[in-house]
Amino acid sequence: MDRTAPRVITVEIAGHRYPIRSHLDPEYVSALAAYVDERMRAAARETTGDTVKVTVLAALNIADEYFRCRDLTAADCGRLRERTERLERLVDGALAEE
Repeated sequence: MDRTAPRVITVEIAGHRYPIRSHLDPEYVSALAAYVDERMRAAARETTGDTVKVTVLAALNIADEYFRCRDLTAADCGRLRERTERLERLVDGALAEE
């Protein structure tokens, strides 16, 4: 992490401005905020209700996306490990024949 003082980046989510103090790149923080804003808008289209209900729905949707990506990554790592082990056995077998 950057040891310089954190910057304040102002972002807008669901029509509200928020000052975010962060060491992260301002463009990255802005991209995160834009993503959350878009997910909030999508949740608002899916339901009628107060801001808390929309926020919880958006948070659940984002959590679902995160869990699915995490699970896919774990599955990909498992498949890669299996392929690596198969290749290692093939190489070991080929070397043993020499």
